[in-house]
Amino acid sequence: MKIAEFLREDLILDNLTAQDKAGALAELCGALARVHGLDASKLTDVLLEREKLGSTGIGEGVAIPHGKFASVPGLIAAFGRSKAGVDFQAIDGKPTHLFFALFAPENSAGVHLKALARISRLFRNASLRGAILDAPDAHGIFQLISDEDAKF
Repeated sequence: MKIAEFLREDLILDNLTAQDKAGALAELCGALARVHGLDASKLTDVLLEREKLGSTGIGEGVAIPHGKFASVPGLIAAFGRSKAGVDFQAIDGKPTHLFFALFAPENSAGVHLKALARISRLFRNASLRGAILDAPDAHGIFQLISDEDAKF
């Protein structure tokens, strides 16, 4: 599985403006809703409910909020960058700058877990994280993610 199979360049937000967790999730879900014809507030609610179980902020400035939603056609994702950083209650207590929101259909377990593992593995790379923070725009971010993903 490659990230480019479920992440599109038009779903990369290179300048998140939110200053808190709920705002960041709403921005990401708003983009997904526009592109896929879904309800942004329902998507956001799914992610906020998941966050109540524990933060999806995995540390090192990365969060992978995820959930299942009946109306999604398959695995869908949005990526967001916040240069200022957001308090996402990450496990390391540091601000989160890179967000990878992921949704899967309600009846899909395996593909959802594979995608989470793939994203997590990719974003362990400190040089990739730094390059994404420095990328000029969404196209540059997409290229960096695609190029790194192709190595595995």
